[in-house]
Amino acid sequence: MNFRNILQKLPYSPPFLFVDDVVSLNENGVTGTFTFKKDLDFYKGHFKNSPITPGVILTETMAQIGLVCLGIFLVGDDLTEESQISLTSTDIEFLKPVFPDEKVTVVSEKIYFRFNKLKCKVKMLNEQSEIVCEGTIAGIIKVN
Repeated sequence: MNFRNILQKLPYSPPFLFVDDVVSLNENGVTGTFTFKKDLDFYKGHFKNSPITPGVILTETMAQIGLVCLGIFLVGDDLTEESQISLTSTDIEFLKPVFPDEKVTVVSEKIYFRFNKLKCKVKMLNEQSEIVCEGTIAGIIKVN
């Protein structure tokens, strides 16, 4: 399965798609990118006159790239349109803000994948290669 197929199988669409590109992908991890365009709707109210990307959106971005893209790859051809991917837990530490028009890179390393539960160590880097946030994310992939 190539990177383009992974992106096409993501169960998201704009404005809730936070994956621009998958840079590398194998059975042990994934690296991908996303640019937070300044016209994204949540910037209008978070925060007034000084917008930053909400932590929940950073977590979602790490989950979409670091968990869902990797999960789609690991499940492979067993994934169907009826398959469901659910987040089960997160433990994220936020270290730096992400501003409008900033490009981030998400790097995910598989901790384990068994019984269709995937747990990953995930970090997000800004354009200066500084860690923005990091932690663990887990989810279940229900294949029909």
